[in-house]
Amino acid sequence: MILNQLLDISSATIDWSRAQFALTAIYHWLFVPLTLGLAVIMGIMETCYYRTRKRFWKDASRFWQKLFGVNFAMGVATGIILEFEFGTNWSNYSWLVGDIFGAPLAIEGIIAFFMESTFVAVMFFGWKKVSPGFHLASTWLTGLGATISAWWILVANAWMQYPVGQTFNPDTMRFEMTSFLDVALSPFAVDKFFHTVTSAWLVGAVFTVAVGCWYLRKKRDQKLAIESIKIGSVVGIVASLLAAFTGDNSAYMVSKVQPMKLAAMEALYNGGADQSLTGVAWVNPFQQPDYVNTQEAPFRIGIPNGLSVLATRSLHGYVPGVNNLLNGYISPEGKKEPSVAEKVAMGQKAILALKDYRSGKKDEATKKTLMDNVQYFGYGYVKDASQLVPYIPLCFWAFRVMVGLGFLFILFFLVVGHLSFRKDITKYGWLLILGIVLLPFAYIASESGWIVAEMGRQPWTIQDMLPTWAAVSDLKAGSIALTFFIFLALFTTMLAVEISILCKQIKKGPEHSDTAVVAED
Repeated sequence: MILNQLLDISSATIDWSRAQFALTAIYHWLFVPLTLGLAVIMGIMETCYYRTRKRFWKDASRFWQKLFGVNFAMGVATGIILEFEFGTNWSNYSWLVGDIFGAPLAIEGIIAFFMESTFVAVMFFGWKKVSPGFHLASTWLTGLGATISAWWILVANAWMQYPVGQTFNPDTMRFEMTSFLDVALSPFAVDKFFHTVTSAWLVGAVFTVAVGCWYLRKKRDQKLAIESIKIGSVVGIVASLLAAFTGDNSAYMVSKVQPMKLAAMEALYNGGADQSLTGVAWVNPFQQPDYVNTQEAPFRIGIPNGLSVLATRSLHGYVPGVNNLLNGYISPEGKKEPSVAEKVAMGQKAILALKDYRSGKKDEATKKTLMDNVQYFGYGYVKDASQLVPYIPLCFWAFRVMVGLGFLFILFFLVVGHLSFRKDITKYGWLLILGIVLLPFAYIASESGWIVAEMGRQPWTIQDMLPTWAAVSDLKAGSIALTFFIFLALFTTMLAVEISILCKQIKKGPEHSDTAVVAED
């Protein structure tokens, strides 16, 4: 069997495969949020032009569209490589769940990608060829196409974290889709989409404000700068508040379907009722804790009962810790949650039953044993319970970086929005510097969110169904390491090229024309 063969794959192959995929995903996500965020900014700019017919707004929208176009092209290139890696580095994963996972990616490619490609051409080259209304629609539809593309990709990712709408077929030895709607409209997918997209709008808003602050510092293109800061601050306030709201709901969903991730995010080793939500604590960022003998992270300061409210919507709710999840526990409702040892035993039963079934023993008893235990199939490949604990320091600190910066951005946009609409913002030099300095922190917050989402579910490629070491391709570690460094050089070059082009376009500024109210050219 393929899965049994893959258990002999070296740890170096698994580690390099994970590193290569992480590298590609991190670089890809440097481009995507700016694409989604600038789509809103340029849509608002052109809407202002459509309503006023002032040339200023046309110049402004064309300026932001140029920046959008540069970033859009880079995002497409890295995204294609990311999808190919499922087939090259994770072939066993693709074999087992390709019927499910491939569906949203195919829809993304057929519908969303073609939608983006069609309308982005009209947006860039159709200013004098189509009516103002059609051009405005094309601009918004370009952004909508990018957002729909994100929807289907996030549906695929959410399914890996909360696999619904599927069943295992022992005859084909594949997981097969039973309900497309359950997959596409999973509550985990819906919440992940809204949280991810609103956080991307936040990145676009910070970028817009940063460019405006740079122009004001240079004392040039001041009207464009001030109007961009106004629009960016409004989008930023809305996006940051929505991201906070959807983030809270994401944590609630995680507590239901990925409790180990929540325990890692909180460095919660021994849970219980009335759990506080940790604000700060000393968790060594370079060492996985001895959670078995650890009662609580030292120097912990938290909000009383906050974690119970976050995870259960109850002040006195029960939240399991790492040790509870490893050793099993009985919930306050009386439901027994099996220990890892029990899950491993059930997983091994499923694997043995599948082996018997595949070798010709297709009686009802064998099939029943398989189907009764298949939900713990992945646990059958677990050798030690510690393999199921994510790297707690990374999850703990990445979560706090994301949340802390999120609240900082809420405060920043409130201040910038107030001053840009009510005061002469050019008098606040410190704020202009802060607006520029905060730009990389928007990306750090965005990447931190993905680190929590992906590292927190380790070691699973599909939650509870397939661990990473049973999903990887049988490749030589050296070959993967070589392509890792090739991709590192390629992606770094692409990023440097994009930054260079963006900086040149920003320094060049918009194409100026008179600000009179005129008809369309």
